[in-house]
Amino acid sequence: MAYDFTWFKQILEKWNITLSEQQEYQFGTYYEMLIEKNKVMNLTAVTEFDEVVKKHFLDSISLGQFEALDEKKTMLDLGTGAGFPGIPLKIIYPDLMITLADSLNKRILFLEEVISELGLTGITAVHARAEELAKDRAYREQFDYCVSRAVANLSTLCEYCIPFVKEGGKFISYKSGEIEEESAAAKHAVFLLGGELKEIHKFEIPQTDLHRSFVVIEKVKKTPKAYPRKAGTPSKMPLK
Repeated sequence: MAYDFTWFKQILEKWNITLSEQQEYQFGTYYEMLIEKNKVMNLTAVTEFDEVVKKHFLDSISLGQFEALDEKKTMLDLGTGAGFPGIPLKIIYPDLMITLADSLNKRILFLEEVISELGLTGITAVHARAEELAKDRAYREQFDYCVSRAVANLSTLCEYCIPFVKEGGKFISYKSGEIEEESAAAKHAVFLLGGELKEIHKFEIPQTDLHRSFVVIEKVKKTPKAYPRKAGTPSKMPLK
């Protein structure tokens, strides 16, 4: 089925991104696969094409306004769910080497189908809990970026995500709306985990009322081996 990408392309052009025919095809195919799988598995509450483009595709890609993603860098998308932000970022920035991680194997199997169908390379999907994956040397402190759109307290997200970032790399949390109080409350956790809060980028997704913030945390020293704590603890008892 053909989809009208006109306004999507117009917004991307404002962000200095030109969408090719192949990328249009990839986004269209991804949308179809998402909606089809959503009939049997809870992947997204948003199903209308325009809404998916705004709330998932554009939202995922918007990081490129603030970070130089057109370089060969490594990125872990933790708690990727239906593949956001990792798959839209990979479509737009093919040089990014992306690892998608999620604790639900059904989602990972879906993402592997998407990767195959879209002909994407330099992207893998891993079934694991963050607490266990972070103890694996192949993943711990190996990434230029760790990103997450997961809905969780920032202190909790930091404990899950910062251990994966190499020194000099960044953990970037996709957050909604006002974030000052949550960021202030997470400062000690950020310090304990070897990070430093660098900046907060605030913006609106065009043609929506979605107010977004990127919380950018730079890794300045190694994360102590004690973190992340055992499964479930970071969410039940966030670091203070």
